Amino acid sequence: MREVCVIGAGVIGLSSAWYLAQAGYKVTLIDQASNVGTGTSYMNGGQLSYRYVSPLADSGVPLKALKWLFEQDGPLRFKPQADLTQWNWLTNFLLHCRASVNRKTTLRLARLGQYSRFCMQDLIKEHDLANFNYRESGKLVVYRNASTFSRAIAPIKKEDVQQVLDRDECLQQEPAIAALHDQLAGGIYTPSEAVADCYGFCLSLQKKLSSHPNFVGLRYATVTHFNRLAGNRLQLATTQGEIDCANFVLTAGIASRRLAATINVDLPLYPLKGYSLNVPFEPTHLVPTTSVTDFEKKVLYARIGNHLRVSAMVDMVGENNEIDNARIASLLRIARRDMPNAGDYEHSQQWTGLRPATPSGSPIVGCSSQPGLWLNVGHGALGFTFACGTASLLASLMTTGHPPQELHGLTWLN
Repeated sequence: MREVCVIGAGVIGLSSAWYLAQAGYKVTLIDQASNVGTGTSYMNGGQLSYRYVSPLADSGVPLKALKWLFEQDGPLRFKPQADLTQWNWLTNFLLHCRASVNRKTTLRLARLGQYSRFCMQDLIKEHDLANFNYRESGKLVVYRNASTFSRAIAPIKKEDVQQVLDRDECLQQEPAIAALHDQLAGGIYTPSEAVADCYGFCLSLQKKLSSHPNFVGLRYATVTHFNRLAGNRLQLATTQGEIDCANFVLTAGIASRRLAATINVDLPLYPLKGYSLNVPFEPTHLVPTTSVTDFEKKVLYARIGNHLRVSAMVDMVGENNEIDNARIASLLRIARRDMPNAGDYEHSQQWTGLRPATPSGSPIVGCSSQPGLWLNVGHGALGFTFACGTASLLASLMTTGHPPQELHGLTWLN
């Protein structure tokens, strides 16, 4: 019987464990926390943006980034560090900031997004997951700048699922954006997009996985490093002892970089720190029913159950996962200004997470240079969106060597 140890029990790790168990692997799952999904998966944006997948790296972004750094409520903060990893990542990111590269990456991620959407819907339909507030809400991306809006709608064809809306049509689609109406150039609406509670999904999948005949169990321990054994086999060292296994899958977010480095596997990952508010609301509030993204401000609004999730910002400050009160205050100012009646902001829950990103914006799926070590890392802000898709591709690759979708641009050695 084939065996695998999946390292990391966030949304990527749980999804990987599920699809590998389905593929016939005996699966052990390990995480340092005392519960699943409590890291970057816990309170992310909640948007399942299967079509809206354009990576951060694009032409014009470096100049925009310089402007954002001087804005009080700008979406970007950067803290230079004496860290070669940070500067190597930035250099590679800048090399990807070209329109031609962005187009290729966007097409690649769009294919992955559609495959992941199919996998998520099949998972919900076939395996009766417990409720995690999944809802096909549709997604409205609003634009303030006319020229930016014109460039965004240029590739859209009449037969496309995406719909181009003027400012009045944006308001008709989502009345909760009334305070933004006069500032808008227009918007793009995609009816097939969804929202859900990522943490709820993790709990639901854990429950389903726990009763799977191929699931060995979940271990809570801090992973420290890999050991190389005779025959080029790997052993995982943890605070609860060593784990011997024929295959290991890294799904530990930004911690995957440090762990891989213990056996000289260099992963091009950097943590992009983001912030979220979980805002309770009452029937008297004007809460958006459509998922909304403010393109220029880089702020996301998603109604998840009885809360409004407000997410934003990219802070490049290293592996610092402490909440920055100034950034939370900034996010509250933006939300109160642009959606003043959408919830009880005074009683919102605050959160921050480190999104492990590659310079290109593409996740890394498949084998590494070390036999027995497999990768499912680097999803950035789209971890929930791509989780089922990359897990399914990885399981197919490990089982048959032939994934159902082309992996070009998604592998470690591209």
